[in-house]
Amino acid sequence: MSHVFDPTTLREYDIRGIVGQTLGTKDAYAIGRSFATLVRKAGGTRVAVGYDGRESSPSLENALISGLNEGGIDVVRVGLGPTPMLYYAEAVLEVDGGIMITGSHNPANYNGFKMVIHHAPFYGEQILEIGRLAAAGDWSEGSGTVSNADIMDDYVGRLLAGYAGGAYRIGWDAGNGAAGPVIEKLVKLLPGEHHLLYTDVDANFPNHHPDPTEEKNLADLKALVAEKQLDFGVAFDGDGDRIGAIDGEGRVVWGDQLLGILAEPVLKANPGATILADVKTSQALFDRIAELGGKPLMWKTGHSLVKAKMKEENSPLGGEMSGHIFFFWDYYGFDDAIYGAVRLMSAVRMSGKSLTQLKDEMPAMVNTPEMRFQVDESRKFAVVDEVLDRLEADGARVDRTDGARVTTDDGWWLLRASNTQDVLVARAEAHDEPGLERLLAQIDAQLSASGIVRGAPVAH
Repeated sequence: MSHVFDPTTLREYDIRGIVGQTLGTKDAYAIGRSFATLVRKAGGTRVAVGYDGRESSPSLENALISGLNEGGIDVVRVGLGPTPMLYYAEAVLEVDGGIMITGSHNPANYNGFKMVIHHAPFYGEQILEIGRLAAAGDWSEGSGTVSNADIMDDYVGRLLAGYAGGAYRIGWDAGNGAAGPVIEKLVKLLPGEHHLLYTDVDANFPNHHPDPTEEKNLADLKALVAEKQLDFGVAFDGDGDRIGAIDGEGRVVWGDQLLGILAEPVLKANPGATILADVKTSQALFDRIAELGGKPLMWKTGHSLVKAKMKEENSPLGGEMSGHIFFFWDYYGFDDAIYGAVRLMSAVRMSGKSLTQLKDEMPAMVNTPEMRFQVDESRKFAVVDEVLDRLEADGARVDRTDGARVTTDDGWWLLRASNTQDVLVARAEAHDEPGLERLLAQIDAQLSASGIVRGAPVAH
């Protein structure tokens, strides 16, 4: 018996597809069989499984568990919850790996699988190996068992352990995603006053799309914070591993700005530590980390890549522009947006200022959002290579960590190929509007030289 996956589903960081088109229960079963084989090869016997609130998640869970069991792996079901709750289960239960069934922030008709093995991210070549084992039918055999672990209350307790925040007045927007039930339990135990939006899990996301990095999705949270005159608001993506935030005036505090706030108490406790951020991050963050006595390190975009690099560098804190924030100091090293919100409260209190004051003090930079545009899959990496060659020939200041990040007197711009879609991603940041226009003109000139026009934006 063998199985061939739709080639678009095996991504760099996870497996993801459109249910009924590129992803179904046969795929889930095959993932279970292949993952079981790899866990067995690594000497493991048990795997934790969780799922998000999508309509397709329970049927995919059943098929996945069948595959794991028939591959000889015992399964511990942790049930419906956010991805970080599954990561927590994998960190504290006696298991050798974990699989989360989640479509993350994708539209309702998507679903997918995020995996961890022996407390480390499972990505890249390992995901391709899932496909190779399935295509060859080269699977371990056995008959595993299934048990249930009700871990949500333990997880909420861990989120609060050592809480050092004040009694704030906060708005929480779960976006009808899987974080909702955890947030409902958490705020009952937190001091202060808490106002909740959309904590009921609804696979159709009836209020807004659960992606807090898009400002339009924060409109209801802004209205709540303004109406109740709250201190600040936090929002979460569909599976609770990415955070968004607004201050008391309704201004977005972006992922890299949050990281700058979170870094201060971390560097007080770990002087000189390396703090990691991805290539899309503002120069202001790297400057801030250095100012706080830390060692800023720019790394590739992608939650699995950041986690792996942090482990290698013994970094206590890292993050991405996309709102993934990773805590190794005093936590387990995975991206957890709900824990991020709790740590944000502590960091704000330790600063002695309000989040609004902290936002006021940040350097005013003029920047673009992440610009994404379609390019043929066969061309996306080649275009970046062509741009790099031309830039180096021109003597430009280029960082090649992940694509091309170019520094000029005006600021910087970035062009990189997405690992998960047939798109190029660009971003630019300058000290003023005329500078930003000059940076965008450079991006367009480089794209044009490779026969590409920065076209209509593409959704995630």
